[in-house]
Amino acid sequence: MLMDTLESIKEKIPEQLHSVLHKEGIDELRPAQAKAIKAGLLEGKSLLVCTPTASGKTLVAELAFMNAILNRKGKAVYIVPLKALANEKYKDFRRKYDHLMKIGISIGDFDSSDPYLHTYDLIITTSEKLDSLIRHHAPWLRDVSVVIVDEIHLMNDPGRGPTLEILITILKQLLKRVQLIGLSATIGNEKELSEWLDAKLVHDDWRPVELHKGVYLEGKIEFE
Repeated sequence: MLMDTLESIKEKIPEQLHSVLHKEGIDELRPAQAKAIKAGLLEGKSLLVCTPTASGKTLVAELAFMNAILNRKGKAVYIVPLKALANEKYKDFRRKYDHLMKIGISIGDFDSSDPYLHTYDLIITTSEKLDSLIRHHAPWLRDVSVVIVDEIHLMNDPGRGPTLEILITILKQLLKRVQLIGLSATIGNEKELSEWLDAKLVHDDWRPVELHKGVYLEGKIEFE
């Protein structure tokens, strides 16, 4: 049976996290969130979460990294494709969790190992910057227990794809017990990718607003 309410997982997550989510007005879990929990999200299992936009993927990531940080399992790294998105996540996560942990962002100088990051619990970065941090042998990387890869379908992107693919490969070698959470709204080979990641696939088609397809012509829309 799926766990579909916040109260149903109250005993599985740190009390501080439950309190924050309750204050955010989260009482019901969306289908993908419930499926991820059933698949072992809170037990450290690696997952590939493929669901439509606005279906709740970010909360899956938050449950993973907050569970690890508050239970002192290690640091978490949140990888995003764009600096603008990194800043957005940084502001949002600080608003919610700044009183519970130290949140850092690293998206700048590629010639620096950013040694100050060793004092942070959650580090938000881009794939290019994390690749640079690894090449500069940032010592705090060995303390990472959770890696979130947002927009993981960009592995197919001619520009960013190769860097992201190599980065994930290196992380899996460096961090043998890392929990890897891949998030994607659109991906054509999700089964193959989940196997490559050695992660369980969480797929769901639920979306908060039903999607209708149609053709617009001369001021009118004809729906299929």
